[in-house]
Amino acid sequence: MAAVARILLRRIALLVPLLLGIVLFVFVVMRFSDADPASAFFQGANPTPQQLHDFREEHGLLDPFPVRYVHFVGDLVHGDLGISALTRAPVVDQILTALPLTLQLTFLGLGIAVVLALLLGVTAAIYRDRLPDQLVRVVSLTGVAAPGFWLALLMIQYLAVDLGWFPTGGYINPADSVTGWLWTMTLPALALSLPVAAQLTRIVRTSVVEELDRDYVRTAIGGGLPPHVVVGRNVLRNALINPLTVLGLRVGYLLGGAVVIETIFSLPGMGKLMIDAVKNGDPAVVQGVVLTTAVGFVVVNLVIDILYLLVNPRLREAA
Repeated sequence: MAAVARILLRRIALLVPLLLGIVLFVFVVMRFSDADPASAFFQGANPTPQQLHDFREEHGLLDPFPVRYVHFVGDLVHGDLGISALTRAPVVDQILTALPLTLQLTFLGLGIAVVLALLLGVTAAIYRDRLPDQLVRVVSLTGVAAPGFWLALLMIQYLAVDLGWFPTGGYINPADSVTGWLWTMTLPALALSLPVAAQLTRIVRTSVVEELDRDYVRTAIGGGLPPHVVVGRNVLRNALINPLTVLGLRVGYLLGGAVVIETIFSLPGMGKLMIDAVKNGDPAVVQGVVLTTAVGFVVVNLVIDILYLLVNPRLREAA
């Protein structure tokens, strides 16, 4: 456990410059974009040049770049992401309202992807080069090639419009109805998760096949242990180390893909919040959503690193 603690402390220490780099990158990109906080604030009001100048001076927009960056980081440390130019509400409040739905969609999609990948990947490995394996390969290749937004449109057309099994959009809070929540979230979660499930399936299959070919598996089965016990107790535990390393990157994909999926299904999450902010010229909200998503990606990968340390004894010994 001491080795795990040392590695964990090193990873956390590396987060500080990484997060500062992310903040700097987003800050620079937003400064060189066409978005103007002053123009967005006075949108539709036809302000005079003096009003625009006074607004920029009041909010530090005329300060030198390094000074603005230091003030920006200081505001972030205090949890201040600025004020929306359109709603005049704190950006943090808008993100805290939209973020729970995005997290629900992301982790529901992640759960579906992991379950499908395990079922299909292990089945394909056990029946390698036979009919089930060939079918899984075809399905996984199709899933990898199919983009999430295309799957979302197909599901809306056939499962929602033609068959009427699911709604075409909208959202029901789980606090109001768990059944209604599942009804509204199933199609978005499936559209988001299927490409990830297809990619993970191929990785799980390869890892399980490699593990099944090891001597200890043949010895255990030859010693009288049932194959399902060997696979469930030993093979899976060792074979899932490699897929776990890929899972962190896939969670980042899910967070990013949720932007498109939420827009297609009219879900009031982070994706819809950012799209609306881009369309309406609200740079503070765009900046806040991008920063929140980037930080979430970094934190998720840190959690995956911790899980990887816990399940990989060889890495702990090397530390």
